[in-house]
Amino acid sequence: MNVDSAIDWDEIFEYLPGTVVELKNNPGVLHQIDYYETTMVPPIWLVNDPRPRYPHELQIVSRRNIQVCDIGSQVVAFRASAASGI
Repeated sequence: MNVDSAIDWDEIFEYLPGTVVELKNNPGVLHQIDYYETTMVPPIWLVNDPRPRYPHELQIVSRRNIQVCDIGSQVVAFRASAASGI
């Protein structure tokens, strides 16, 4: 991974898939972020929205249901390795 690239990593982690947002020009109608495409301009795709969006068009409402990573399987794998004496 090239951390010196022009990718805005803070923005990527702010607009994670599953984040609930509303369009600033249509408040009260909630959308969920489908994915962030770093090679697209604008980069943010919403579920059931045919058009990508810029961050300045969106207001984040909730990040409650976001799972950033699955550490459970990593912990299980680590415990299995530890149990075998590795």
